[in-house]
Amino acid sequence: MPAQKTTATGLLSGVLGILGFSALAGVLAAVMVAPAIAVGGITANNTVGIFDSLPDYITLSQQREANEIVAKNPDGSDFHIAYVFDQNRQSVALDQMSDYLKQAAIAGEDRRFYQHGGIDIPSVARAAIGQAQGDSASGGASTITMQLVRNIRFQEASAEPPGKQRDADIKAAVFPDLGRKVQEMKLAIGLEKKYSKQEILAAYLNIVGMGGNTYGVEAASEQYYSTTAANLTIAQAASLVAIVQNPSANGLFSDKNYAANEARRNVILGFMRSEGYITPAQADEAIKTPVKSYIKPSAPKQGCYNATAGFQFVCQLVQDKIHAGQVTSLGQSPTQQEEAWAQGGYKVTVSVTPTLQTEANAVLANYAPPGTPGFALGAAETTVQVGTGRILLMAQNKPFNNITDPATKGFSQLQLAMQPYSAIDFNVDRATYRNGGGGYQPGSSYKPYTLLNFLAQGHGVNETFNASKHTFKYSEFPDTCPDAGGGPSFNVRNDEGEGGGYTVVRGTARSVNTVFMQMGQKVDQCDTQKIAESLGVHNAMNSSDKNSPYYNTTTLSTLPSCIIGGCSNNVTPLMQAAAYAAIANHGVFCTPTLIDDITDAQGDDLGGEKRTCGQDPLITPDVADTAAYAMAAVFAGNGTAKDAAPKDGTPYIGKTGTTDSSWHTWTVGSSPHASTALWVGNIVGTQALRSIRIATGAGRIQAAVLRNYIFKATARAVDAYPGLAGGEFAPPAQNLLDGAKATVPSGLIGGSVQQAQAALDAAGLTYQDGGPIDSDLPAGVVANLDPGEGASVVQGAFVTVYTSNGQATPVPNVVGESQGNAVNDLHAAGFNNITPPACQVVPPGDPTENKVTAQNPAGGSSANPSKPVTLTIAKSTC
Repeated sequence: MPAQKTTATGLLSGVLGILGFSALAGVLAAVMVAPAIAVGGITANNTVGIFDSLPDYITLSQQREANEIVAKNPDGSDFHIAYVFDQNRQSVALDQMSDYLKQAAIAGEDRRFYQHGGIDIPSVARAAIGQAQGDSASGGASTITMQLVRNIRFQEASAEPPGKQRDADIKAAVFPDLGRKVQEMKLAIGLEKKYSKQEILAAYLNIVGMGGNTYGVEAASEQYYSTTAANLTIAQAASLVAIVQNPSANGLFSDKNYAANEARRNVILGFMRSEGYITPAQADEAIKTPVKSYIKPSAPKQGCYNATAGFQFVCQLVQDKIHAGQVTSLGQSPTQQEEAWAQGGYKVTVSVTPTLQTEANAVLANYAPPGTPGFALGAAETTVQVGTGRILLMAQNKPFNNITDPATKGFSQLQLAMQPYSAIDFNVDRATYRNGGGGYQPGSSYKPYTLLNFLAQGHGVNETFNASKHTFKYSEFPDTCPDAGGGPSFNVRNDEGEGGGYTVVRGTARSVNTVFMQMGQKVDQCDTQKIAESLGVHNAMNSSDKNSPYYNTTTLSTLPSCIIGGCSNNVTPLMQAAAYAAIANHGVFCTPTLIDDITDAQGDDLGGEKRTCGQDPLITPDVADTAAYAMAAVFAGNGTAKDAAPKDGTPYIGKTGTTDSSWHTWTVGSSPHASTALWVGNIVGTQALRSIRIATGAGRIQAAVLRNYIFKATARAVDAYPGLAGGEFAPPAQNLLDGAKATVPSGLIGGSVQQAQAALDAAGLTYQDGGPIDSDLPAGVVANLDPGEGASVVQGAFVTVYTSNGQATPVPNVVGESQGNAVNDLHAAGFNNITPPACQVVPPGDPTENKVTAQNPAGGSSANPSKPVTLTIAKSTC
């Protein structure tokens, strides 16, 4: 110590320095003997006791890498969708790295890398002496192997579940004290025993932090230079290694760091020159090259926001499925699946077809513009493959954006919903997926679940109902669910004022509310709920609000209004598409899936989502096929979806839906190969779609009929795709056409109208007033029925009841009499309106010649005397 420093303070500092040096010397002694112990088995003394609690070595394992999500093009090639990673890293082999990069790493970080056994003794000694003298510039003595150990321990700690233990382990991995350094030394020795220098160098260059969330030289080369680690120049290689010393200060993610990076880079270039890796000329040229001259940042790749346009929601749903624990090929629990995903290195192949997804995105953008002014217009559609449940497309009109726009701060919910983007996936439900929506009221697209229940109870699609019935009571709807409730009488109207007799087929085609309400009276509402839920339909959101109908449940409501989709049962396009696909597939329901396959970083095939298909236990093939028969009428003739039908040779079944006040509209339809569910409506708000016209690529269109344009265009694209065209549906079950028969009661003729009506109601038939007819029965009593007494008819069939006007008398039977006698007898009975006779030719001498052979009205019947009577006379010539 210089003489001028020998003050009291200086003396104390010197003593402390000597003491610190002594401690470091002890550690240094341990380090110096440790390699011999590790290699030769020499008995350890107390000097190396500090090593005893540590494992012999640390393992080189796969580090966190990027996951890639792809789809398949028709030719089988990959269609890239997104890279998703917890850490931006792409591990590559050493031979895929520039020699300049390897040389820069060794020159800059560990020039005796190939000579030491994990610990560089001269560097340790220099560092120990330097620290004892207070000289931090002497370096940290960390070899590449020791740095690798530190990075591995940090990565392992970072992968632990959040909490105090994780925080403590991260601190232990990086805290700058002697204890950590000694641990790194022993583990570095073990690492060098187990792995070659080349393996260690490769692992180091793939794990080292490169600023921000970027790790490893390959990802850094792409991010900062838009190139690969194999193609780095001398200056670029040295700049990457310069980051290692201080990633936050030397990182190339900010131009503010360029000067610091350049300074460190030049030091490394000097070492590369002195080590003989590059020539003085090469070093000089690289030193003269400004860092900013070779910075060429690549576009961000991380996450769904940067996914291929139009596929961001597909990317998001992959991650939401993992979060929900649905991807068991990555682990049995949601936690295991998320940990595996964070580790990365997976290639996920989704079922979405790029061609159809792109077409659907364009159709929605054209007919449901995302930036419609003054109106939070939303539209979403999903198509699933019949028989597999594979999601073929999933599109919506609002482009993806999960980044909060500062300009929207303070916006109302409606204002936010009017933005031309969204982070909410309207196709899936919030109750299942963290980024799903709350679903929307299904309107009449919910009616098929009542239809299925109706058929499952043995009823038939030719059964008839009186659409003019509008008043109903809660007590008229059977409901064995525990939360069934009552209420006063209520009225139901039909959208277009339909009345009179409607079969189930015709009522389905025209979506007649009162027909379905009467169908609902014949079944248990709880059974309808069970059938819908067996097809994957549930409330789209649960709520923590105890006053909400969705409080802590996704169970479907069974209120009578649910029969026509007018209750709180919010659903999503994915649910509806999968459910209708089951109807098209003879009642075989397939749980919808998105992930076809996953391969890990080693290229091993892990499989995709578990595909579950099976006959719905509540729906027989006959029931499903007959429901499909009725639902085919929706897309045919005058059905409500006639304008949405693709008319391209591929048959469709389905149902439309329009909610009260036309806030939401639906078209759900399935071919024999693919089922598509489309929703168009208010994301939030209560704009009546029938009261507004939307400026679209096809002109101004009423918002309520946008669904026709969108569904038709999408269906045509789907049907044109290989393997999805044509086909046919199974015929209906004969026993479910007419269903259970009813018999027209006997003994009604001559009775009162009230008695007849009560008897018909009891028989499950519908009374229809035929008005008065001529009859000799007392006026006002039942004179006739059509169909007649004892006839076998379908349930609900209309029976026309005719009443007597009391004005008829018996008609004399004049057949066989001469014309004159016949006329006299008719006049005597009061029948004076006798028309000119008809002539029947008979052979001369025939016994009937010149006699009446027929009369109308017939003899013995009753008729009004004012009615004309026609006689037929037999003659040899007419």
